[in-house]
Amino acid sequence: MGEGKGYGKVILFGEHFVVHNVPSIVSAMAKATTAIVERFEGSSWTLDDRRPATPGYKEDKIGQQRDSIERVLRAAGFDASKTPIKITLGGDLTAASGVGASAASCVAIARALSDEFSLGFSDQRVNEIAYEGEKAYHGTPSGVDNTAATYGGLIWFVRGKPLEQIPIKKPVEVIIGNTGRVANTEAAVAGVRERKQKDPQNYDKLFKEAEELANIAKRALVAYELRAVGKLMDTNHLLLQSIEVSSKELDFLVNLARENGAFGAKMTGGGLGGNMVALTPGKDLQDKVARAIRDAGFDVVLTQIG
Repeated sequence: MGEGKGYGKVILFGEHFVVHNVPSIVSAMAKATTAIVERFEGSSWTLDDRRPATPGYKEDKIGQQRDSIERVLRAAGFDASKTPIKITLGGDLTAASGVGASAASCVAIARALSDEFSLGFSDQRVNEIAYEGEKAYHGTPSGVDNTAATYGGLIWFVRGKPLEQIPIKKPVEVIIGNTGRVANTEAAVAGVRERKQKDPQNYDKLFKEAEELANIAKRALVAYELRAVGKLMDTNHLLLQSIEVSSKELDFLVNLARENGAFGAKMTGGGLGGNMVALTPGKDLQDKVARAIRDAGFDVVLTQIG
């Protein structure tokens, strides 16, 4: 029996813009998906998905998930028709839009395969395999989700370039608020691309602002200037609203978090549903903001970044 793990992620700066080679800042979450791979009597592979999930998420993504697993196995050079396997997914990361659930599962499966069959996959190889699996969910993924899921930590990510870990004084409390809406990341990315082609002058300006914002945020994180980081997150949400990837539920949760003292808040991930993130340093503030979101009828995760 082989075991593997992949971290959930939260994008602090640059989602959507990262697809177009703008820098992104992403952090692994203190939540993860686990995978167990074991040999069994059958004709190919079978899946037992025990992950906690947003209602409807696993059912909506089942086709993409099966395609993803096939891609992971091919990229790993593994033929399940010759050696049938059972894959069991679990862990404490809720399968939902915006938290890197698909990437976490791809990484976990790749590591469990390597463990069970002594394949010796390095982190780099695991990341490459997970990227192939992500294509089933995102079409042409940026690579940011699988990179965070593989390596953990706080990462400065530019598509096609080596990752850079961002040093941070100590982990910071955040809350992740779930709209309950299952989002289609591939459709969201395609929509941004289409609108960018129709209005290049305006979108080029927005993308330039996003790049400048990411660079300023990187310096603020290194300096541990959390009030500044929060304000920059607020600005990033405005940019994401401008490229039409937020939603009324996301905007509601973002505003609610700010009203209850969060240093800053924004949508995270593909948008059009899914999750938002609020910067809530200290356990007391984290609990206060989380309680407000729960009282409004939404699910919330308390975790840390960095």
